[in-house]
Amino acid sequence: MRLGLALGYWGRGPDPRHVELVRQAERLGYHSVWTSESWGSDAFTALTWIAARTERILLGTAVAQMAARAPTATAMHALTLDHLSGGRVLLGLGLSGPQVVEGWYGRPFPASPLTATREYVDVVRQVLRREAPVTLDGRFHPLPYTGPGATGLGKPLKSVTHPLRRGLPVLLGAEGPRNIAQTARIADGWLPLYWSPERADVYTASLGAVPEGFMVAPMVRAQVCADVAEGLRPVKAMLGFYIGGMGHATRNFHADLMARMGFEDAARRVRELFLAGRRAEAVEAVPDSFADEISLVGPKERIAERLTAWRAGPVTDLLVTAPDPGTLRVLAELNA
Repeated sequence: MRLGLALGYWGRGPDPRHVELVRQAERLGYHSVWTSESWGSDAFTALTWIAARTERILLGTAVAQMAARAPTATAMHALTLDHLSGGRVLLGLGLSGPQVVEGWYGRPFPASPLTATREYVDVVRQVLRREAPVTLDGRFHPLPYTGPGATGLGKPLKSVTHPLRRGLPVLLGAEGPRNIAQTARIADGWLPLYWSPERADVYTASLGAVPEGFMVAPMVRAQVCADVAEGLRPVKAMLGFYIGGMGHATRNFHADLMARMGFEDAARRVRELFLAGRRAEAVEAVPDSFADEISLVGPKERIAERLTAWRAGPVTDLLVTAPDPGTLRVLAELNA
């Protein structure tokens, strides 16, 4: 199992410690570093900044939001950074949910998310292969565009830039069973959310057989600390926000996933409290047991014991969100 460093996205602004944290991870042999985006900082600019200050570590987006860019624009970002970094890019994509797609990006959430995802990946791969002008008779991403308002002058085009790698890996963030199954068919890897080694069957039943080299790369909050309950606080805060706030009362993919993992009542309670404006109570309502299952916190010996379960399953890459270089070093030693 390889290790990656997950930096997420910015809150108030860039963390000045991140570059040194990435350099430390590279020195420790971490395989990859990952940035994210939601409705603030973007994934590609931060990753380009990191690329200029590192030499070997792979550069992943976990995830770049599909609604933020046309698939051709995303492919342009990826192939540009791949050239500048010497072939180090891992392109992770995610669809997000209706609240973000319509509320922030100002476009309709696709009526058929699986079809929209499949078309998006198809176009990205066509750009990167550069075998012919890009065309797609698609429902959501048709090229050339011939719908309402079209001039009729659009023509199929082929990238003027030759990609450095035609097989640049494409990974997908997927939560629902059908989306996970499709990911195994059309992508080079999967970025699962809330991975629990104790409940791997929740995912693997949908994943099925995967091709050789397929990446399974969940994120995990890690912290070496004496007090487990204190170490779980950031995990519970994250879950409270995602379960309660990253979705609507009637449609929240993150809450649905938590329910499928056996915590339906808790997910409902967290969502109710958060939407009622009782955010601190929502965080407290997140079960410690759930937060603990999906993280690696506590003394070094406890983390070593729990890490065994992560290695035993299908996980190929563990994307670590860690607050300090010491935790990164301990995980590298335990995983050696």
